[in-house]
Amino acid sequence: MTEFSILDDTTEWRSDLEKRQRAAYAAAGLGDAATERMIGKARFGIDDWTVAEITDGATRVGYVAVAMTDDNGAPAGRIGDLHVDDAHAGQGHEQAAREWAEAWSARRGARRLHIRLTEPAGELFAGYSVQGQLRMRYVGSPPEPVDGVTARPMTAAEYPEWFAGEKASYVVDIVRSGTMSPEDAERKSDRDFAELLPEGLATPDTTLLVLEAAGEEIGTGWLQHGYLPGVTYGYSLFIHDQHRGKGYGRAAMVAGEQATLAGGDSTLMFTVWGGNEVAMNLYTSAGYRIVEESRSLALPGGSDAEGSPLEAGPDRP
Repeated sequence: MTEFSILDDTTEWRSDLEKRQRAAYAAAGLGDAATERMIGKARFGIDDWTVAEITDGATRVGYVAVAMTDDNGAPAGRIGDLHVDDAHAGQGHEQAAREWAEAWSARRGARRLHIRLTEPAGELFAGYSVQGQLRMRYVGSPPEPVDGVTARPMTAAEYPEWFAGEKASYVVDIVRSGTMSPEDAERKSDRDFAELLPEGLATPDTTLLVLEAAGEEIGTGWLQHGYLPGVTYGYSLFIHDQHRGKGYGRAAMVAGEQATLAGGDSTLMFTVWGGNEVAMNLYTSAGYRIVEESRSLALPGGSDAEGSPLEAGPDRP
């Protein structure tokens, strides 16, 4: 029988959690320094988590950690950890722990329940909608360019129109993912772009590209170098609608990988919002592995229109 006991001392659990996180990030391909930065971010707010030991009789079989958060003014629950040791996996403890976390959150008035996964969800969270994925690929050597496609720096004359389009598309992506209302998405867009591009085209460690084929603009790119040690973050590698379906998506990825190496990094990372199946399929075919995945579930009385994104930055592959 699966039982749950709230822990007063979470020291052993914290050690176990960080060990598992390191293994997951290393398996995804992150280097040691980048892994430590990711774990440091994951520690934020951990002191407020309620941690329960999962037991079967007198035997500890795993842990489940939960917390309450604010979700655009509405209460929401978060599963910070749910782990059953390999020796006890597949015996129903995982489902019991998930149901315990759902009930814990619902009793506290949560409208939604969120979880951030560093390992494949499998069947346990299949009923939770995907709201975002953080993906990455190690770029060991310069990629082969796509014939007929070139990438050049964006000009000052091109920047204002690009900036306005990116902001508008970011709002659309957030709303499509079920993360926020249009009004909240607009406010988030204003905040994020002011923070990410404080000096516009001259923002340090930032590459803004224009992709061209046969002398015509087919897309754009926006990358931040040194996002993590050795990691470039791709906020956008975008092909214009009228040029899609011509193989240019891979060309955009190649341009991003070339810019990553030119910026002194060796890994390219992206966030893809939930609902963007085209981007997810492109990333998978190009060899980008899932580092983290955010999922959520509407609890009784909740709304499917609420949610939390995986990352703060825009993404529009």
